[in-house]
Amino acid sequence: MSLKQQAVFSGLDLSNGTWVKLICGASNEDLPSIADLCAVFAAAGVHCVDVAADIAVVNAARQGLEWVQSRFGVRPWLMVSISDGKDIHFRKAWFDPTLCPVNCPRPCQKICPVDAINSRAGINQSLCYGCGRCLPSCPLGLINEQEKHLKTNDLAHLISEIRPDAVEIHTAPGRREAFETTLESLLISQIPLKRIAVSCGTEGHGITTETLAKELWHRHACLRRHDQAPLWQLDGRPMSGDVGAGAAKIAVSLWEKIRPIAPPGPLQLAGGTNAHTINQLTPNSRPDGIAFGGIARQLLHPILLKAQERHCSLREWPEGWEFALTQAKQLINPWLSR
Repeated sequence: MSLKQQAVFSGLDLSNGTWVKLICGASNEDLPSIADLCAVFAAAGVHCVDVAADIAVVNAARQGLEWVQSRFGVRPWLMVSISDGKDIHFRKAWFDPTLCPVNCPRPCQKICPVDAINSRAGINQSLCYGCGRCLPSCPLGLINEQEKHLKTNDLAHLISEIRPDAVEIHTAPGRREAFETTLESLLISQIPLKRIAVSCGTEGHGITTETLAKELWHRHACLRRHDQAPLWQLDGRPMSGDVGAGAAKIAVSLWEKIRPIAPPGPLQLAGGTNAHTINQLTPNSRPDGIAFGGIARQLLHPILLKAQERHCSLREWPEGWEFALTQAKQLINPWLSR
């Protein structure tokens, strides 16, 4: 099947360079905020919403997407993310707040981008999305990371219950057998998927672009054996939380290097993507798509907090909704209009 045929089969043209995905994070804020976040970006025009493979999170995302569909007549794909092994995207920070010195300046609290840390209760697990900024900040080294990895044995049943439109598998070098096992477990569910995305990068793995390409070619062969259409997510600077031009440049640079040697299938930018990313591209550069994660969540975080203070959702607050929608459109419209 050619790339163009795969794109048509998917129901969306993934080869025209305007594909945009929202990454909600491993667990982003509380469930009403997940519904609002998904609703805002769906109304703004994203093609896909990516959430954790968790029934409560998926139900919250669906609530937001159904609300948008009923009012605007659009419905992005619902994608769930899983991993074939330990991955920084599937973790939470944790520490025992009773061990903190009374006079600690609490650098962890100051550096957290989503205000998940307070002086009494430690880390709010519903707010933490595992960016890892707090881990090296503690002067006593009290903060640890806890893996939130879905076990393979539970995968088929969960996917059968969730019934997503697409699934993304986060992988890493040296996990070829683990990828195959994860894929086979996923397909036991017999849920028809529009795409199986594969997410990997070079940072944090100590590999070259050429080695990454070899890993992706293996994943491609595995997917094709099972007659699945791929979508490659190139993780430039994973979980950086960086909204500057430097992180954007790294994401674009990875795409430029791997494009000539990558397996067939759409190539999507991710990891450090932000408002600067589009300016790093030359006029003739055309990635097949982009995923926005940390920057999208940071943009809406203040207005989501205000909605919580008002004890309502953004969907019930017209002024808040319009403000949030404007913020989301400013981020993704340059891509939709390319």
